[in-house]
Amino acid sequence: MGSCSGRCALIVLCTFQLVTALERQVFDFLGYQWVPILANFAHIVVIILGLFGTIQYRPRYVVVYAVWTAIWVTWNIFIICFYLEVGGLSQDSELLTFSLSEHRSWWHEHWPGCLHEEVLAAGLGAPHGQALVSGAICALEPSSVEALHSGLQILIALLGFVCGCYVVSVFTEEEDSFDFIGGFDPFPLYHVNEKPSSLLSKQAYLPA
Repeated sequence: MGSCSGRCALIVLCTFQLVTALERQVFDFLGYQWVPILANFAHIVVIILGLFGTIQYRPRYVVVYAVWTAIWVTWNIFIICFYLEVGGLSQDSELLTFSLSEHRSWWHEHWPGCLHEEVLAAGLGAPHGQALVSGAICALEPSSVEALHSGLQILIALLGFVCGCYVVSVFTEEEDSFDFIGGFDPFPLYHVNEKPSSLLSKQAYLPA
């Protein structure tokens, strides 16, 4: 029962995590945020790996997923600090774009309720005359939206870490109990395959 409930909880959690990761990947693509795009891609691959390991009873894959969730929490903490400009970080830098784009995020340029001042990027090589935002006045700061996205990812990752560790422990206990019963014990097989002649020879050498 514990294995079933733990597996079902982790499967549901990974499915929801996969949906949120795909949503985030779409908006990072639209905002030309190349470093988060690569991080999201790795995150999606590990989530699928964790799903496969949970469904197919592969504890090693679930361990990989659990370890990755800890790394994912660290990455999202950095994203929050980046967009809230904590510790000397600035969201105006090109740290997340590999200096390949002047865009900061899709939310900063298209957040509803913002009054944008758009100027054509002269000499910046913007593709197809794409307009870049030079300033915006918003009821809710787009950086707060990015921080909320990362906060949601941290919450889901922490739950995934707890569920992943629980599922791994349950799988390990089930394997240990199966070994104790004799599922992988080669001792009975040794006696079954032993020839009667060898048993007679052993009895002949026994002391009287």
